[in-house]
Amino acid sequence: MNSWKSYPENSDFSIYNLPFGIFSVNGSSPRLCSAIGDEVIDLRAAAQLGLFDSLSIEPSVWDSNTLNDFISLGKKITKEVRIILQSELCKEDSKLKSSTDVFIAMNEVRMHMPVKVGDYTDFYSSREHATNLGKLFRDPDNALLPNWLHIPVGYHGRASSIIESGLDIYRPCGQQKPADGPPVYGPTKRLDFELEVAFIIGKESELGNAISTESAEEYIFGLVLFNDWSARDIQKWEYVPLGPFLGKNFASSISPWIVTLEALNDFRVSGPQQDPPVLPYLKYEGIRNIDLHLEVILQPENSSENTISVSNFKYMYWNMAQQLAHHTVNGCNVKVGDMMASGTISGKDEKSYGSMIEISRGGKETIKLSDGQERKFIEDNDTVIMRGYCEKDGKRVGFGEVRTKVLPAKK
Repeated sequence: MNSWKSYPENSDFSIYNLPFGIFSVNGSSPRLCSAIGDEVIDLRAAAQLGLFDSLSIEPSVWDSNTLNDFISLGKKITKEVRIILQSELCKEDSKLKSSTDVFIAMNEVRMHMPVKVGDYTDFYSSREHATNLGKLFRDPDNALLPNWLHIPVGYHGRASSIIESGLDIYRPCGQQKPADGPPVYGPTKRLDFELEVAFIIGKESELGNAISTESAEEYIFGLVLFNDWSARDIQKWEYVPLGPFLGKNFASSISPWIVTLEALNDFRVSGPQQDPPVLPYLKYEGIRNIDLHLEVILQPENSSENTISVSNFKYMYWNMAQQLAHHTVNGCNVKVGDMMASGTISGKDEKSYGSMIEISRGGKETIKLSDGQERKFIEDNDTVIMRGYCEKDGKRVGFGEVRTKVLPAKK
């Protein structure tokens, strides 16, 4: 596709992408948008030009402060909106060319949470990550728990504390257990990020009905970058016997743009071989993993960026279709806007580890930054940035970034 709209060659938001988000400008009410290059596409303004008249979409949808109503229209409609946009951005006689209201510079807008998240589930689907943690905390020779190769392990998290990129978080406080004394209360000393990708549910299912791996992608609208913040010392003391709680629920940060599943089709790859064979409801056909390049950057206050991890979504042992099939095999229903995160994404070498606890080997080693500072975990006033993009045969589809600064604990 050749667009008449110029944009940088390495832009995440090429004509092949056209993600969806929520923006506001100059204090206006948040509303729907897409993106190309360094500009936001105001979808309300595009609709007022008559671009989507054939789809009979209620005007109120474009003015919503979340994408939930738009997503609820179903893929037949949302896919067509994207196709129409692509076509108009390539047509020389497009109405968009003469409009002064449709395109707005990204540096002039504020991006908001793209969806209202009803429920949030976090999986644990990277074999390398699970193995690394098992070696650190359990048995170096038998790192994986007995169930790990048989089910996509997950837990239900807290939706209310999922926030958009650009919002600061406070260092969380909680109970920690020193090795040589009773529990104490205070700010976490082991604040960590987790490099993840999350998918957004785009279609509701009924209570009691399972979703198969064959039909799972009908229920997945798109993906975002996801930073699942973790307080490792709080988590260590609390997680037995019921799993993560206060060590996880204080914040999770997401990128503001939802990249549709359709935009990622050209970047599919085969996943790792699953051995032992999975149970029938987890078997799948086709190519389900995505070659999505991921980076984690740590930036101390008033200092430069440091890339501390380079990983890839293609490493996931359990794919999204299997995650959703397992999530619903007991009849659990899903709703539009629900978010399901991948779990930490780690590769086979230490440069691709997706968390500080792996990079620092449980706090035993330090990493040196470009300004001479050292880190074992995330310090106050550090900013953590995650970026991701797919690239193949001259096509680039990216996610932008999710950026979060850590403020000192509230007194």
